[in-house]
Amino acid sequence: VYENPGKKPLFSLQQRVELIEQAIIGWPNVQVEPFHGLAVDFVQKVGGKVMVRGLRVSSDFEREFEMALMNKKLAPDIELVCLMTSVQYQFLSSSLIKEVAMLGGCLEDLVSDHVAAALREKFSSNLAKLSTARVR
Repeated sequence: VYENPGKKPLFSLQQRVELIEQAIIGWPNVQVEPFHGLAVDFVQKVGGKVMVRGLRVSSDFEREFEMALMNKKLAPDIELVCLMTSVQYQFLSSSLIKEVAMLGGCLEDLVSDHVAAALREKFSSNLAKLSTARVR
């Protein structure tokens, strides 16, 4: 789990790690690790040889292509594998999910139940204001 200094995430790094750990219960061959800095440095630190990235839309491809070229320059021994997102999830983004949650929309089929609960809790004061506004 990367802590991007250029973003202000809704959940802390530790909270994001915990949410992902809950999602992978039952997958003993997967572990969740937070990191700072370059992804290729982290991959090398843990002894990895391949980075796996997901692509949703064509703009993702352009960004990933740029990053892949830079990563290859920085760490020629690390390979990149990109996987296409299922069609049903191509439109999703963290900002869109946050907006739906903040406005009290249905999160079913968008995120796991425990993430939906965490989002509802995070936005509970906003949802209370929306409920009051709807009653008026």
